[in-house]
Amino acid sequence: MPRIKRFVIEYGTYHILSRGHNKKQIFNEDEDFEFYLNNILSCKQEFQFKVYNYVMMDNHLHLIMYVPVIDELAKIMRSLNQKYAQHYRKKYGGSGYVWQDRFKSFLIQEGRYLLECGRYVELNPVRAGIVKSPEEYKWSSYRFYALGEQNLILSFNDEYLGLSENQNLRMKKYIEFVNDGINDKRGLERYFRQGLYGSSEFMNKLKRMGLKETTWKRGRPKRKIETELEGLL
Repeated sequence: MPRIKRFVIEYGTYHILSRGHNKKQIFNEDEDFEFYLNNILSCKQEFQFKVYNYVMMDNHLHLIMYVPVIDELAKIMRSLNQKYAQHYRKKYGGSGYVWQDRFKSFLIQEGRYLLECGRYVELNPVRAGIVKSPEEYKWSSYRFYALGEQNLILSFNDEYLGLSENQNLRMKKYIEFVNDGINDKRGLERYFRQGLYGSSEFMNKLKRMGLKETTWKRGRPKRKIETELEGLL
């Protein structure tokens, strides 16, 4: 069966998920994390996109990206993941796939929805029990927003800047916002079944444009669901 084209929009903001094949560990040392991050910097010289949030775990990664050109999302992720796969094979040897299937993408509405998705991404290490606080985890965007650490990969989004005109107060409000999410057990997985996160008006508009339901979890659902979000990579 041919692959179904990924659903993308002009000036789109996406939550991206890429996993190691069979959920195996793909980032083993600091050098591996740094290679992927440096690769993002190089890729930004070729394509138009911004990275708002990220977290890199040992066997998967999340990115929140703004991609203005409608057909460049797959090209960006192909470049990032293929170059990392080459690095991984050169360093660790072996054969077969490095990444599991194609990357998954979920559209995000601007505004508070973008902030909430960023919080979800940055709290991954806390939910996994690796750290007690997101600031303890090195490989995420949290300290850029909460502590003002320099990070050339990242761009501020307007919703974050709107928290306050004062930088220190803005960081304080962001820390409080993320901490509130630690005790929120709802998560966002329920929204990803629809392939997007936003208001009902936003969802209905994109569904009229052709967006179909997808699934966040791996495995075949009871009723087969075709999706345009399975991608081109």
